[in-house]
Amino acid sequence: MTSKPKIAVIIGSTRPTRFADGPAQWILKQTKARGDMDVELVDLRDYALPFFDEMASNMWMPSKNAEAIRWQHTVAKYDGYIFVVAEYNHSITGVLKNALDQAYKEWNRKPFTAIGYGGVGAARAIEHLRSIAVELQMVSTHAAVHIGGGDFMAVHPMFGKKPIEEIEANLLPSAKTALDELVWWAKATTAAKAAAA
Repeated sequence: MTSKPKIAVIIGSTRPTRFADGPAQWILKQTKARGDMDVELVDLRDYALPFFDEMASNMWMPSKNAEAIRWQHTVAKYDGYIFVVAEYNHSITGVLKNALDQAYKEWNRKPFTAIGYGGVGAARAIEHLRSIAVELQMVSTHAAVHIGGGDFMAVHPMFGKKPIEEIEANLLPSAKTALDELVWWAKATTAAKAAAA
């Protein structure tokens, strides 16, 4: 693979008061500084997805809902993904789960990593995301970025209100590892799919 992998940073929360924009912009900045991937921001707010109500997954029959089809076309454009993960009750958000369910074959054999935030850095939500992704035939990086504990309290707008750059020294090592792994897997899966075509 000679071209750079195309990666989507998917913001997995749509609440008006979401915290996700800060981590999304921060990880986007880290990816752009590297130069080894082409990255775009994909915001679930821009997709009015209904709750999944198709007859079956689009792996087995085409979806009928126009917005779901538009979402599938978006997902299909990318070689890999970085999910921005909020933790709701020890899991991912409902809108992110629904967005995952609205596509299937478009996720297959593609890698992802995550940047999560919350009291425990969204560790439980990211683990749940990984188990969902296995069924979607995705490849998870080993590393992820977790904004948790004191770091989360320092940057949260209801508490410390500091810019994320003030804690980034704690995030950069895991971000580098996660992004290195993501690029490696994106190249590997793209090459394998090309060889099998």
